[in-house]
Amino acid sequence: MKVFLGGTCGSSTWRNKLIPLLTVQFFNPVVPNWTPECQAIEEKEKDEADIRLYVLTPETSSTYSIAEVVDDSNKLPSKTVFMFIETEDFFFSKHEKTALTKIGEMVKANGATWIVGGLDDLAAHLNS
Repeated sequence: MKVFLGGTCGSSTWRNKLIPLLTVQFFNPVVPNWTPECQAIEEKEKDEADIRLYVLTPETSSTYSIAEVVDDSNKLPSKTVFMFIETEDFFFSKHEKTALTKIGEMVKANGATWIVGGLDDLAAHLNS
């Protein structure tokens, strides 16, 4: 099984914390310099992945991952996993948590998976 590690990029470190917990194959789309070639590789890896994971943290600077997870939860519910987490230094506002909870409920209602908990819970789900 292979997991596409989508979601918050930039300075977020959630992938660095999750990867050592994984016993499955994964693709990390984060690269130092984003190019059109990187985009093509990402799309290929996403298409070939068994699971499309989207983790959102408060460091998210774009809402595109939200669109991706909702779209995938409609089109590929059995392959879509969503989670949002706070970090030691960054927190969601009350309104952001409410919106993300509603997104999680929508994703789940579409038949996809919404993980509530921490990265250990997420890793246990992906590894099973």
